[in-house]
Amino acid sequence: MKKRLTLAVGVLVVVLIFGYFAFGGLGRSLVYFWTPTELLAEGDAAYGTSVRLGGMVVPGSVRWDADRRELNFQLADEGGTIEVYNAGIPPQMFLEAADRKEPIGAVVEGTLTREGVFRATNLMVRHSEEYRAPQHGEDKQEYYRELFRDQSSGGAE
Repeated sequence: MKKRLTLAVGVLVVVLIFGYFAFGGLGRSLVYFWTPTELLAEGDAAYGTSVRLGGMVVPGSVRWDADRRELNFQLADEGGTIEVYNAGIPPQMFLEAADRKEPIGAVVEGTLTREGVFRATNLMVRHSEEYRAPQHGEDKQEYYRELFRDQSSGGAE
């Protein structure tokens, strides 16, 4: 009887520890996805909070300084625009689309400063769920152009 009780307590402890790590720590590690309109509507509560911000990069707003590894651009939705600063090397797809001044979706993770600049620590390029890497010998420029054209039209031809 004592062995069964010890085993049951041991299993309960393991389940509680697993539950804590699986669910208890989850709330602290969540990063919310907001649009520029939603983030700006938060007012003072938005400053300094780690969030994910998603929207469309404003064509012509991308400024990339390769020597300093600094990227600035504007991220917008239908109701707001936010200036984004990112230190680091952006994805190749991002720079190629920006050079062509084509609309591109992006998600950045970071914080909004009181100066109104979103300081991004991570930049992700949004693409359709039908994304595939260009095949060997395929013209990358044309492939990306077609991919972003599909994205900006909502995937409809």
